[in-house]
Amino acid sequence: MMEKKLLLGAEAVAQGALDAGISGVYAYPGTPSTEITEYIQQSRHAVQPTVRSAWATNEKTAYEAALGMSYAGKRCLVCMKHVGLNVAADAFMNSAITGVQGGLVLVVADDPSMHSSQNEQDSRFYGRFAMIPILEPANQQEAYEMARYGFDLSEEVALPVMLRITTRLSHSRAVVTPTAPRPQNGLNPTTDKNRWILLPANARKNYRGLLDKQEQLQQIAEQSSFNSEIAGEGKRAVIAFGIACNYAMEVITSHGLDIPLLKISQYPLPEKIMKRFAEQYNEILIAEEGYPIQEELLRGFFGDKRFRGRLDGTLPPAGELSPALLKKALLGSMQQSNDTRHDIKPMTVNPQTESHPLVAPRPPMLCKGCSHRDLFEAINRVMTDYPAQHVFGDIGCYTLGALPPYSTISSCVDMGASITMAKGAADAGLRPALCVIGDSTFTHSGITGLLDAVNDRSSLTVVISDNGTTAMTGGQDSAGTGRFFDICRGVGVEEAHIRTIVPLKKNLERNLAVIREELAYEGVSVIIAQRECIHIRKTKKADC
Repeated sequence: MMEKKLLLGAEAVAQGALDAGISGVYAYPGTPSTEITEYIQQSRHAVQPTVRSAWATNEKTAYEAALGMSYAGKRCLVCMKHVGLNVAADAFMNSAITGVQGGLVLVVADDPSMHSSQNEQDSRFYGRFAMIPILEPANQQEAYEMARYGFDLSEEVALPVMLRITTRLSHSRAVVTPTAPRPQNGLNPTTDKNRWILLPANARKNYRGLLDKQEQLQQIAEQSSFNSEIAGEGKRAVIAFGIACNYAMEVITSHGLDIPLLKISQYPLPEKIMKRFAEQYNEILIAEEGYPIQEELLRGFFGDKRFRGRLDGTLPPAGELSPALLKKALLGSMQQSNDTRHDIKPMTVNPQTESHPLVAPRPPMLCKGCSHRDLFEAINRVMTDYPAQHVFGDIGCYTLGALPPYSTISSCVDMGASITMAKGAADAGLRPALCVIGDSTFTHSGITGLLDAVNDRSSLTVVISDNGTTAMTGGQDSAGTGRFFDICRGVGVEEAHIRTIVPLKKNLERNLAVIREELAYEGVSVIIAQRECIHIRKTKKADC
């Protein structure tokens, strides 16, 4: 038997992929998915044989590179958070049409309750949209097993497989029992090139093939050991999906409830299992982490109102599920019927949003010694010269500049939007049009917006806050470090208007002068605010 390991859910996925014989992992850092790639990078098992594990520039390039490794016959893991799948969507959707050669598993980490994200979208929609298999683990052991199984399934059906996890599973630990690893695939490039060339004639044929595979995927889900039933009595039941199964079982076990439960963790929905189970009960609570995707399908499939969940208000329409919320839903239902445990009162508050009256909220803040602090101070000083003080922001730790005491940032929408929104505002006549973007975000999806601005000769100033790392997610490598001047010049920004400043208090007067000069320029200008992240500097000193 293999040695047991205490692992985060993200680490369990990584270990499962390593033991499945992957040859590479491609990813862009994003909470709550970052630890998957970091675990592989730090694993001694990834050294011999070598597993390629450097960070990609963005999620689209990561997915396309993973698809290329699959084309060559090797197994490959690609990881991102839910909003990253929006960036990779073009490659992802079309990979369902090309299919795969070596096994390809896409791990998407969703973030219900938006702990560190702009939205809480449910990636299972993308999986259904692409018509590929989806796996949704209920715990860390299952995360490990599904990661291993996902590669076998991918090669069996010649399709990418989505493994969907959430923040709570990704960032909690449990003991995992691994199994013996398998070797990497040998090099075996595809010989059916037409399948990978999505000209309309080929794509139509491939799409027909994808449709024909749906019956096979359905049958596999019907037979999956990840879909199982736990017996119980009465006419009320629970259908729980993924991690929601753990929450439901905690309530059922801790309160001695005799309620049947159907656990579903592999999709497409196993229709025969669902129908056989649902027809036995008068009322069924649907517990799924994320959107009411399956609840909506079941309501439509059965055409009745026996189902309870997010759609009817039994569970909240937004945010994470929890044992407390399922306790309220289950015990409230039981009390209306034959439950004798009247001493247990349903909860009247959502514990996720309630704080103790003696605990004052503590908003996040920029680190002491952070270079962004001095940059925002300079920008604020300059912007007092203008009646309209609009600064377009982006995704990164510098987004905290939107909060007091700086309150500098006016917008933050998605990766790279600072430049393109500033461009649109400039085109509308807003002066000055100023935006702030981080170094990693600039290479992720800011360069193309800058090219648009150059081509249109828009009047805007782009500040690249370059701290030499992807600081928000823990200090991963930043793709453009040391090359931002050359990148901006290559895109077409005039050299005279690519300026470098060092955001320190002693340089404040010079930095104010540079910012004022570039805001006055009627054209595209770039200011590179270059100063190393304080935590990276501390780490380097500690290593010396």
